[in-house]
Amino acid sequence: MTDTVSVSMQFDLQETGRMVTVRFMTTKRLLVAFATDGHYLLQDQLAVAAAASNAWNTEQLNPMLSVWDVRGPRPCLAGVCDLPLTCRMTQTDFDALASDWVERARQMFTRCHQVFKL
Repeated sequence: MTDTVSVSMQFDLQETGRMVTVRFMTTKRLLVAFATDGHYLLQDQLAVAAAASNAWNTEQLNPMLSVWDVRGPRPCLAGVCDLPLTCRMTQTDFDALASDWVERARQMFTRCHQVFKL
């Protein structure tokens, strides 16, 4: 059994009228940032969500967006970034990295809402 610690933060996605939650947690080897806008997908949205995920990941050249059904009652869109716990960086560098993750989540969920109507 692995101890998991998490810290969550929310930010307003003004472009869509939704809130995005970013949860930072640790696994045995990784720091993981998991982002979701709290919107559950309907069955008829799964193919569009998969296409949106594929388009985003291809354009960004850094996979982040996926269709998830993690411990929840229904699938949702989720963004995931990770960093090895053995990585060493300054607080300033980590702050910049975390800010980048949040900004990419903001752009990703705005696009999914505005372009793909998810």
